[in-house]
Amino acid sequence: MVRIAIPMVVSQGTFALMIFTDRYFLSQVSSVHMAAGLGGGVGAFFSFCFFTGLFSYSNALTAQYFGAGEFRKCPKVLTQGLIMSLASLAPLAFIAWLVLKLFNLLDHDPELVELERVYYLILMAGALLPLAKTCFSSYFAGIGQTRVVMICDVCGLLLNVPLAYVMIFGHLGLPAMGIAGAAISTNLATLFSLGLFLFFYLRRSHRLRFRVMRSFHYDAGITRRYLRLGLPSAVELFLNVAAFNLFLLMFQSYGVVAGASAAIVFNWDILSFVPMIGLNIAVISLIGRYVGAGDMARTGQVIRAGFVIGLCYSATLALIYVLFRFPLVELFAPPGGDFEDIRALAAFMMIGLSCYTMADATCLVAGGVLRGAGDTRWLMLASVSLHWAMLVIQYFVIMVWNLSAEISWIIFTLLVFAIAIVYASRLQGGHWRSEENLAAVMSES
Repeated sequence: MVRIAIPMVVSQGTFALMIFTDRYFLSQVSSVHMAAGLGGGVGAFFSFCFFTGLFSYSNALTAQYFGAGEFRKCPKVLTQGLIMSLASLAPLAFIAWLVLKLFNLLDHDPELVELERVYYLILMAGALLPLAKTCFSSYFAGIGQTRVVMICDVCGLLLNVPLAYVMIFGHLGLPAMGIAGAAISTNLATLFSLGLFLFFYLRRSHRLRFRVMRSFHYDAGITRRYLRLGLPSAVELFLNVAAFNLFLLMFQSYGVVAGASAAIVFNWDILSFVPMIGLNIAVISLIGRYVGAGDMARTGQVIRAGFVIGLCYSATLALIYVLFRFPLVELFAPPGGDFEDIRALAAFMMIGLSCYTMADATCLVAGGVLRGAGDTRWLMLASVSLHWAMLVIQYFVIMVWNLSAEISWIIFTLLVFAIAIVYASRLQGGHWRSEENLAAVMSES
């Protein structure tokens, strides 16, 4: 678990650090730029998250074939994902058109809307890059070569941070591009990482072991499994992100203070949550491998190891967040302007963050086990139901009853605990590990 998880934690940590530094640089331009970076970035992620959810399931598929000893099918999973990535371009264009309309409907400040649109459009222009990168990273995670994923992502970070600094503030002869520079640097860094993945994929030793050169064709059986097991994950991620984005956009209707406070808190949330996604990926990979090999006794060891690592890590961060909440918030104070209201609200929200960090870890470990075992339809129904119930409640809290931002944040915190309880209950049951269920998961018909 540690051997596979640590590189993925580092890899996901680089993604979190990339977002963190971009928003930190934007906070030094203005609080409005930082809030726009959050709104535009979340909007972009929402736009292609359905496809991200689908293609990321290649981790479990690849791991299942790897565990079953069918190495030649592993690269075929990647090929099917890349084919579907190209097919996603048309619906992505339509989604982008819809999201641009949404920015104008949520009563944001005009200056904020304009910056959100700029950031969003540039990220969407390169949307194919993160989708293809998801296919490659999920493939390498599935065959247990997570160190490759770590190397590619770390190199992307090492390019992104200085490039973002230069392009946002204007150095080395470049003009100060502000939020546009942040988006362009992200696309360029993603392209660089994708090139590194391709280099590792086409290395001679890897080509020969997995018969890569015979994998570049459509495979109906693998595609059927991909869609049957991956579509519930795609729908789940899409609807959950939609619910979260709508909540976030409604939350920003409280004003710039609330928007900037949310950007600060979710910056720190990213630094805790996203690395734990690395643990989630490792759990999916190992559970998928042992499901493919028919070794269910080992899945119990994976579950125990996952919870030990996840809860210890999250408990440490929770303590840091609650004890040092004011210094962590003040790190994002802009050079000029009144920061006092933002400081007070963000510090309150940091307490909520410290409360639900361990619940996040529970969700990611339990969800990783269920996803790796192919229990994706149940995950979709349970998770989507809880997220949209929260959104309906938030609509009344924010838009109808006009309750405070603090009340809204407390409700959000309670949702995370509810999901953790439901996931843990499903994991404790035995349906996901039944022989009939596992046989259906491995079927290509």
